Amino acid sequence: MTVTMRIIHWVTVLSMIIAVVTGLYIGHPYYQTFIADPAVDKYVMAWNRWWHFIVAIIFDVTAILVGYLYFFSRFEKPYKKLIPNKQNLVEFWEVLLNLITLNRRKKFDSTHSDSFNTVFFTVFHLLLVLMLFTGLQLYVHALASGTSSIGAWWPAMLHLVTDWTLYVFGGNMGVRYVHHFCMYLILMWVIFHIYYQVWRTIFWQEGDIAIVVGGSKFVKEKEEDKKQD
Repeated sequence: MTVTMRIIHWVTVLSMIIAVVTGLYIGHPYYQTFIADPAVDKYVMAWNRWWHFIVAIIFDVTAILVGYLYFFSRFEKPYKKLIPNKQNLVEFWEVLLNLITLNRRKKFDSTHSDSFNTVFFTVFHLLLVLMLFTGLQLYVHALASGTSSIGAWWPAMLHLVTDWTLYVFGGNMGVRYVHHFCMYLILMWVIFHIYYQVWRTIFWQEGDIAIVVGGSKFVKEKEEDKKQD
């Protein structure tokens, strides 16, 4: 994993934690009762909304960068693993069987990201894109006056790119439900992601968990390569 991708990974992790904590508060203010003064006097909701909006922007920028690297990375181009050709389909199935059978069969190259892992990460980024559009729709819905501190162009542009969500999801409440539901899907994704990385580290014994720190892992030398040496 390149330095850029590792930075994006950890920025995404930090942004996700802040977005989930503040998002849950916005949906259900669960800790204002622990503050002596009324929450409105301490701008608790305002600060939560501000942090939620800032990290959402960072979240979206990193998602756009990852989308760019899918096609134009100088290291690996993940989009090639998404093409439904015979090689990728066989690899996807073999990786899945390897996971289900607890590493009893391993008939694929694990030196680089495989089709299964690439599809898994693509699902994550598609969820982020859906969060982006539904979140911005909820944001612009609050700008009922049709203007903002930086002018009327900002809400006009947001309406232009996000109003389709109102028709697809059945109005503002439907958009809110989808935005909230996607958060739980992303949390489920994160749980499986952490489990799978630990699982691979234990079963494959190639140090996969170290990829997001040092950028690389160990790969076992094949028997035919040993004989040639």
